[in-house]
Amino acid sequence: MTAGLPLLSRTTLAGAKAVTTLPGYARDRMRTGIVHLGLGAFVRAHQALYTEDLLASEPGDWGMVGVSLQRPDQRNRLMPQDGLYTALQKDRLGVSARIVGCLGSVLVAPEDPVAVVEAMADPSVRIVSLTVTEKGYCIDPATGRLQQHHPDIQHDLEHPGEPRTAVGFILAALERRRDEGMAPFTVLCCDNLPSNGRLLASLVSDFAALRDCGLATWVETHAAFPSTMVDRIVPATTDEDIAEAARLTGLADAAPVVHEPYRQWVIEDQFIDRARPRWENVGAELVSDVAPYEHMKLRLLNGAHSALAYLGYLAGHETIADTVADPVLKGFVRDLWQEIIPVVPAPPGTDLSTYANVLLERFSNPAIRHRTWQIAMDGSQKLPQRLLATARERLSRNLPLPRIALAIAAWLRYVGGIDERGREIDVRDPLASQLRTVLDRAGDAPQDRVRAILSIDAIFGSDLPRDARFESALIGAYTRLLSRGARGAAEELPTPAGC
Repeated sequence: MTAGLPLLSRTTLAGAKAVTTLPGYARDRMRTGIVHLGLGAFVRAHQALYTEDLLASEPGDWGMVGVSLQRPDQRNRLMPQDGLYTALQKDRLGVSARIVGCLGSVLVAPEDPVAVVEAMADPSVRIVSLTVTEKGYCIDPATGRLQQHHPDIQHDLEHPGEPRTAVGFILAALERRRDEGMAPFTVLCCDNLPSNGRLLASLVSDFAALRDCGLATWVETHAAFPSTMVDRIVPATTDEDIAEAARLTGLADAAPVVHEPYRQWVIEDQFIDRARPRWENVGAELVSDVAPYEHMKLRLLNGAHSALAYLGYLAGHETIADTVADPVLKGFVRDLWQEIIPVVPAPPGTDLSTYANVLLERFSNPAIRHRTWQIAMDGSQKLPQRLLATARERLSRNLPLPRIALAIAAWLRYVGGIDERGREIDVRDPLASQLRTVLDRAGDAPQDRVRAILSIDAIFGSDLPRDARFESALIGAYTRLLSRGARGAAEELPTPAGC
């Protein structure tokens, strides 16, 4: 699709089509200040663009080094392009392109873990940020602490200078800094995890204590782990997107990213020696407490996203935009928010009903093809924060939860591996094998399948399975889902009388 076009690189950049926005600063003067672990599409369409905007107005020492923790794919696509890539913004009005230059180089951790540690330990690096997804932190879901017996954690304990995990790399680089008498870097988690900074601090502390109590004390005393809340819809890049980038720029780009216009980044302002980019000058929110913003986003956006993903997939919809174009499921998510909003404290100056309306507009963007199957991945890791926490809070107030129960029942049917048409579902989940085994053993009776899935403490804890109201709501929702299908089960729910 891009045959015959020059490859995007520093030498071809000047030849990009006039409709393309180019880096507004001299890349050859950019110095590295950030190492980012987990170089997926999200960071390149979110954090990197805030940094790109800032460099255009305030050139400085905040160039990025990206680290792929598992595969060389990103390096192989990006480095022939000198780290440049195209960001495509899509909305109802069309597509715009900008070429992003703040990524200076890409390292592949399995190929040379020592080089990654050295990059992080370099005194010019003030921030190490992460987007490694929930499963990249080796969290024990039952305790919320480090999964000490995880094979990669065990490897990192035995080979501390050549780690595999994000936690292992962070501690190895912090240890190098301590040993060389340098200040630590700030560790900036940008994954969708509750209190993500405090969580990561506890994981690193757990790991350090297994290695060296003195090192653990040094990290706890000197390092900083601010929490963040990130928000932007970034669908997986398709061949059509690659062709679109080539059409708009006139250059062949193997690694474009796609994003919606909306973005939000809320950051706890707690950095070592206050050394950080002035991201607030380009739209980020620096606050003393991220918790209200993260709570709002996890429950209203992520909770609704997961609910729509499972119900939408079962109903035969490929994307979230397709799902909310279905009037039944659009009505479902509106009413779902009426169950969620009463148990979510609003951040300062925020009206949650207005926020929900903005979410629905974002979900409806037909230009953003965010696949329901993609969002449905790793549900066992996402469900506790996105939906089960809201269920607990409604139960604590003795409030009904019919739509939350239906969303959880849709997840249960989804992970069973067979859709409404009898076709196999490609379930991607760290617990996929356990989930399938538990459900296969349970048989076909709805109450038996619900009780079997509730026995998994790592997902539901010990409280929800013992709550007769929750069990009853889930059995009822799952039974209706089996008999009526996703649309039918959603359609027959009564209009909320009050919340």
